[in-house]
Amino acid sequence: MSTEVREMFSSIATKYDVTNEVLSFGIHRLWRRKAVRLSTAKDGDRVLDCASGTGDLALAFKRKVGASGRVVGTDFCPEMLESAPAKAEKAGLQVDFQVADAMDLPFATDSFDVASISFGIRNVDDPVKCLKEMARVVRPGGHVVVLEFGQPNGAFGALFRFYSKTVMPAVGGLLTGNRAAYQYLPATSAAFPAGDKFLELMDQSGAYAAKSAHALTFGTAYVYVGTVR
Repeated sequence: MSTEVREMFSSIATKYDVTNEVLSFGIHRLWRRKAVRLSTAKDGDRVLDCASGTGDLALAFKRKVGASGRVVGTDFCPEMLESAPAKAEKAGLQVDFQVADAMDLPFATDSFDVASISFGIRNVDDPVKCLKEMARVVRPGGHVVVLEFGQPNGAFGALFRFYSKTVMPAVGGLLTGNRAAYQYLPATSAAFPAGDKFLELMDQSGAYAAKSAHALTFGTAYVYVGTVR
């Protein structure tokens, strides 16, 4: 799956930011801020952002940890990272971006205080392995933060599913020229474990002493926080 996913993201990379802004109505910005707050990252901390894409969450963390902190953003798709350095420079922020696989990170054990991944863990071949690997590079007592889509229930859930299956592919296809990508993305979101089921994946990794799930926008997304053993 990794090769296919990499090629898909490569094809939409140049239009990813504007499409994300349109499809989410900008609410993804609020979700990222919530993830940073829940991470408890502070001035001077070392943060690794996996599946960093165009760098938005990495930049949010850099604003939090300040000049004395260090933020590294990684992604397994080089094309997704291409615009990230310029975005950081324009914002006056120093972030190190590099190509790396979240399931095989090129960092020493206990290198970071926080590791994060946003809307990326459902695209890895083995989410439990990814959770274990992210925990490996975080010091004991540090946090791994996962921002991922959920499956809202009730009337809002029905509306969201209609939007995901009908509107997202149409608009995403129009903006990027790759309708299939915006059929794949909501389909994987709908199938991926959310809420307590995702916490079970964290348990399976055996890497976390504590864990919590925080629903956003009626369960449209979740922030999961694990405290590393």
